Amino acid sequence: MTDRHAHAMTYTDADAVRLYEQALDSLLFFRGDVAAEAAAVLDVSPRSAMGHVLGAYLGLLGTEEKDAAEAAAAFDAYRRTVPVADLDPRERMHVEAASRWLDGDMRHAGRVLAELAMAYPRDALALAVGHQLDFFTGDAALLRDRIGGALSSWDADDPHYGLLQGMYAFGLEEAGHYTLAERVGLEAVERNARDVWGIHAVVHAYEMQGRYEDGIRYLDARTDDWSSGNYLNVHNWWHYALYVMETGRVEKVLAVYDAAVHHEGSAGAAMELLDAASLLWRLYLTDEDTGGRWPALADAWARRCDGAYYAFNDVHAVMAYVGADRTADAERLIRDREAWLRDAAAGGAGGSNVPMTAEIGLPVCRALVAYGQRRYADAVALLLPLRRRLHTFGGSHAQRDALQKTLVESALRAGHHDLARTLLSERVHLRPRCPYDGNAWARLTARTAR
Repeated sequence: MTDRHAHAMTYTDADAVRLYEQALDSLLFFRGDVAAEAAAVLDVSPRSAMGHVLGAYLGLLGTEEKDAAEAAAAFDAYRRTVPVADLDPRERMHVEAASRWLDGDMRHAGRVLAELAMAYPRDALALAVGHQLDFFTGDAALLRDRIGGALSSWDADDPHYGLLQGMYAFGLEEAGHYTLAERVGLEAVERNARDVWGIHAVVHAYEMQGRYEDGIRYLDARTDDWSSGNYLNVHNWWHYALYVMETGRVEKVLAVYDAAVHHEGSAGAAMELLDAASLLWRLYLTDEDTGGRWPALADAWARRCDGAYYAFNDVHAVMAYVGADRTADAERLIRDREAWLRDAAAGGAGGSNVPMTAEIGLPVCRALVAYGQRRYADAVALLLPLRRRLHTFGGSHAQRDALQKTLVESALRAGHHDLARTLLSERVHLRPRCPYDGNAWARLTARTAR
């Protein structure tokens, strides 16, 4: 059998192909039923190559260590029963990419998928998964060009063309093309009103330009399309809260936090918890009263019992511990990652998370602890050498801005006025309408006047 773009689907009968296309559609729209639909593919065709590949990717995309371990066990069992030589060349490349990622090598997996997309540019799964890998590794140029390089091979009438535009818009934004990102993102959402990744790309473009009121109006106008029923709704609520924060309405920020970002009914997924930590941390930096929300968030991180899997998550766990005044928990996590790095070095282990943790994750975690202990000069010393390399451990500009603000606040509070002036001058000329930057500049001016 083949999929609708004539790609071979080895050991996959017609009903399973239909279910695979349905699951792929759900993945692109971030719908919650994608896991059940992917499992249904294998119920119908247990040896389906692309069914197993899709299941492996789903176990990895959430950056959840336990899900990835389960996916690895299932995929290893599949590879023992189905010789890779039996598969189509495109499927073999998917198997290699999934295997590399399951082994911890995100960058190699991304390279394999890039080669696959050159040969098969209408493989939407390869493009979507590669796009997320570029996001997880902070590669803005590939985030843009992986999709841009394939778009010309797609018919604009294809049902998934608009969804690729949404991905492309996000890549454009992360690469600094804000006006084009906005235009492409708006067009994508006009094609598919519930393209939550496209909506997300547009709000990123507004965020990076300091157009907070525009962002609020855009999200308000489309609330029914993005605010529930998808895996990205918490993250888009986080964006909404960032906009509100910049307009000075802290009570509204906390109301959004309680209703949508983190509450008793939250699933405890890493990607949702890191949004919660990042939001509260921004309030922590400006000494806002968060009303006792930190302890519950720190408990949620502690219940996860995460090992060393993705340094970006570790940093946000440490934010929660520091915010809750649980320095011992933060330091325990740091010691655990230090020991993990020593074991990895002794055993010759590789994987993307090794340099991410060693070069970015651990220094940032130590800086957050230093900030919480009011050792602001130490926080500056740790963060300043990293400020132009933070992207190498993943995330978006908007997410990593919490760390850039931590550096600004540390410089201000340490009395490093020349550094603070330079950092703020950079920021205010990029986003002249950012209230945080203006307030920080006013504080710097007041301090230097004294």
